[in-house]
Amino acid sequence: MEKIRMTTPIVEMDGDEMTRVLWKMIKDELICPYVDLKSEYYDLSLVNRNATNDQVTIDSANANKKYGVAVKCATITPNAARMTEYDLKEMWKSPNGTIRAILDGTVFRAPITVKGIEPYVRTWKKPITIARHAYGDVYKNVEIDVPGPGKAELLFTGEDGTKISETVFDFKGPGVLQGMHNIDKSIASFARSCFNYALDTKQDLWFATKDTISKKYDHTFKDIFQEIYDAEYKERFEKAGIVYFYTLIDDAVARVMKSEGGFIWACKNYDGDVMSDMISSAFGSLAMMTSVLVSPDGKYEYEAAHGTVQRHYYKYLKGEETSTNSVATIFAWTGALRKRGELDGIQELEQYADRLEKAVIQTIESGKMTKDLALITTLENVTVLNSEDFIKAIRQTYETLS
Repeated sequence: MEKIRMTTPIVEMDGDEMTRVLWKMIKDELICPYVDLKSEYYDLSLVNRNATNDQVTIDSANANKKYGVAVKCATITPNAARMTEYDLKEMWKSPNGTIRAILDGTVFRAPITVKGIEPYVRTWKKPITIARHAYGDVYKNVEIDVPGPGKAELLFTGEDGTKISETVFDFKGPGVLQGMHNIDKSIASFARSCFNYALDTKQDLWFATKDTISKKYDHTFKDIFQEIYDAEYKERFEKAGIVYFYTLIDDAVARVMKSEGGFIWACKNYDGDVMSDMISSAFGSLAMMTSVLVSPDGKYEYEAAHGTVQRHYYKYLKGEETSTNSVATIFAWTGALRKRGELDGIQELEQYADRLEKAVIQTIESGKMTKDLALITTLENVTVLNSEDFIKAIRQTYETLS
């Protein structure tokens, strides 16, 4: 069978530990036999990031800006233990954070649904996509341990010398203090990415903050979203037959729990961090969660939502058998290749991605799966496969599809 030809490369960002092992298996078994893969390769393993002083991460993000589509393997964000384990020069930043900042992107995460892995919320019939703002809030905060009595003040000094100050709190004893920020430009990029992705996927868009309490910080998010929607997207949404609406975050939670799903839920950075884990767990497994970073100018970076599966990697190094779920990583590849096909007008590449995803779903629904899914499935008499055999089973299913 002739391989599907690509005209433009995708950016390939390799990663760490067990997901790096799966990465090669997926390419060898499910991609390269069918696609004449063109990729610009970047090794984002912690070893190589350390060797290049993390320049490789910056280079890969700039390549994503150049080519428009990237696929990324899970990577290690080092802590103190990793500093020792890998003999690092310094505690390098999260590669995801670096790439998000360079692309000014928004992260969209959605569960991969299959029969036999039922949502814990019985009303959910369709996937719920979380759109997470990827800038500011507590992730760029400044904190102070307050040693004793005193007055805490919030002060802004403009370039022209203008000063704006507010008393935060009059401390009568020890406590803790936190300051956080956001910028209008990033909020506007977040809004446009959400509106564009809703149009791209033809899904309703919900946005929620707590503007009744946070009358400046959260209210700014609400106002910017509404202004951009009214000026740039309202007619396009109406033409597409989809809806945008704003509600309070507590009301959104209540609505989500009673909904059927099938929409995008846009959240500020911390809310999105928490709610994406809640959604993934409630649908069954973080290993069954897609993640795509979308920039406001239409650049895409696809990855799995989970980490590097460290525990399985240590077993693998000892020669022990692992049963690691590769579904989200496979869907990262199919997402990137489908988008590349869509942008380049290569229908065969889009059809290949659809077919491979169908093969993954059918393999699981036939009762062949990894151990993590076998523990939560409602299917009976399932076959638990190891990491490599599961990928090979998907290939066998793919070969049988018309």
